[in-house]
Amino acid sequence: MADNGQRQLKLGIFLQGGGGHWREEGVRADGAARIETYQEYARIGEAGKFDFGFIADSAYITKDSTIPFLSRLEPMTALSAVAAVTKHLGLVGTFTTSYSEPFTTARQLASLDVISDGRAGWNAVTSALEGVARNHGHDKLHDHALRYRIAAEYIEVVRGLWNSWEDGAFPRNKETGEYVDLDKLHTLNHVGEFFKVQGPLNIERSKQGHPVIFQAGASDTGRDLAARYADAIFSSFEESGNIAKAQEQYQDVKRRAAAYGRDPEKVLLFPSIAPIVASTREEAERLYEEGNRFTDPEYAVKYLSRYFSFFDFSQFPLDEPLPELGDIGKNSFRSTAEYYLRIAKEENLTLRQLALRATNPRGDFVGTPEYVADKIERFFKERAVDGFILSGSHANLRNFVDRVVPILQERGLFRKEYEADTLRGHLGLDFPENRYALERRGVLTR
Repeated sequence: MADNGQRQLKLGIFLQGGGGHWREEGVRADGAARIETYQEYARIGEAGKFDFGFIADSAYITKDSTIPFLSRLEPMTALSAVAAVTKHLGLVGTFTTSYSEPFTTARQLASLDVISDGRAGWNAVTSALEGVARNHGHDKLHDHALRYRIAAEYIEVVRGLWNSWEDGAFPRNKETGEYVDLDKLHTLNHVGEFFKVQGPLNIERSKQGHPVIFQAGASDTGRDLAARYADAIFSSFEESGNIAKAQEQYQDVKRRAAAYGRDPEKVLLFPSIAPIVASTREEAERLYEEGNRFTDPEYAVKYLSRYFSFFDFSQFPLDEPLPELGDIGKNSFRSTAEYYLRIAKEENLTLRQLALRATNPRGDFVGTPEYVADKIERFFKERAVDGFILSGSHANLRNFVDRVVPILQERGLFRKEYEADTLRGHLGLDFPENRYALERRGVLTR
């Protein structure tokens, strides 16, 4: 266990398929569309005793989309295949609350939870690209505030459906002939502002109760939704060397969670980092620079545009500072868009510089194993994070597991062996009691 009470560092890994540039040596060119690539990331994470693997997703492409998005596996299908080759690693996928049905999402995630024996997680996103709306029968993206109102009700419905069956509802006793206890079945009958869902769900609960809920909204509205419903949050971490900024966000989310009557220690924040580890700082810097050698400016500008619903940045000169752009991106990836516009103005960045910054963020976790471990320890102990989710090529992440994880383990910050067999157990989260079972026992009243 960790040396600071019961609190222990948590780690996740992106199961990103196309990690690294497709032209790099050792990177599979078709990795984004091949399950073997996702499974290899999962094996690396499990070897490092990580808490979970995560698949991000987007349901919209254009001819200007960046290469890994053009052909990639859908999360539920991929995670089910990853579940078959792992035993401990949690499995978290991204599914929208704006353009899908709560019953379908609840059923798919509950099924993954049963398939994986209690290791499923749901990254509930509101979708921030207008093309996603058009791919689902809508003319335009919902307004930012409306998306989050829909999301709140959507999550409520999904959680309600996950309570359709009480634990122990299926004795399946061959001797007595009792297959199911129907007194433990409950119908939701939800009628709300956006959804009308009868239920019940036709899948039982897993050993962890139901999937862990993740959320990634970094705007004020997004933070509030996360503090109200999420067990874990993929927090924004653009200024990775700025511990004061990270602490401010950390404390803000924890305060919001407490205001909703939740235990702030059970709401975990995970920023993303892309560590590059080498024997010397100079070698690590060289490895980072090598990662940029296949990134051409046109590609980088396309990558940047995604955060702004594919705004056409190519109309501006590459090597001149960007002009005033107003509030573009306000209905897209709002917090990220605001961040890039702010640093472009503050640092007088050219379009080329900003695009490269977005495509391959330098971050502050590049250096020797001891340096990277020191950075992680400081952010964790000084209450700026509860853990990190790591991205990078297979080689970079194997290097992290082999050279940084042992240091974190020796310092008592990170587990040496798995201590639980569910994702909820890994993260130290409470088991979600079924509300109907609590009512039956008189612990909870309607």
